[in-house]
Amino acid sequence: MTGTRVVLAEDDVLLREGLASLLDRSGFEVVGLAGDRLQLLALVRQTTPDLVVTDIRMPPSHTTEGLEAAAVIRNELPGTGILVLSAYADVEHVMELLSTGRGFGYLLKSRVTEVEEFLDAVHRVARGGSVVDPALVQELVTAHRRDDPLAVLSARELEVLTLMAEGRSNAGIARQLWVTEGTVEKHVRSILTKLNLAEAEDDHRRVRAVVMFLESH
Repeated sequence: MTGTRVVLAEDDVLLREGLASLLDRSGFEVVGLAGDRLQLLALVRQTTPDLVVTDIRMPPSHTTEGLEAAAVIRNELPGTGILVLSAYADVEHVMELLSTGRGFGYLLKSRVTEVEEFLDAVHRVARGGSVVDPALVQELVTAHRRDDPLAVLSARELEVLTLMAEGRSNAGIARQLWVTEGTVEKHVRSILTKLNLAEAEDDHRRVRAVVMFLESH
């Protein structure tokens, strides 16, 4: 990636200068340094860099200026890679970034101290890849689990529900799992209770449970 032209935006002067020095020593050409959103956009429009590395929170409000600038840059220069640095794990912002296409990355600032990992992420984004901080990945997985209505089921209950979705009867499920039909009936009752399916005919509740299973996949 020798010669890759980079604009760096960070309002913390020491961090900005440190990152600029690191990128410079690693073969990147730092063509501009910015301390706020307006400076960043002006520099990007002036230099048309290959890559932008920006803090997510910058003056004046220290909220999402970097993210807003990233959206503008992606619209005006879709070929420019953008790596956003954040002090906090924010699932919503990650999803916004990833939905815009390739050449985007989101790293926690703490990752910068792991120099090799940080530089690898910079290289990947500059090449058009996508990078998400491992801590953010875990947040996304946890968020998915919280939103998944099937997360309350045990592994065995999920297995039973999967066979229900395939259209198997309790007897068929029992044969498949090598258990008694009575054991399957207990699992089914537990599934219907955990999924908060209101009392109704068992067949109707089974259908609703299967619908929930299919909608979660």
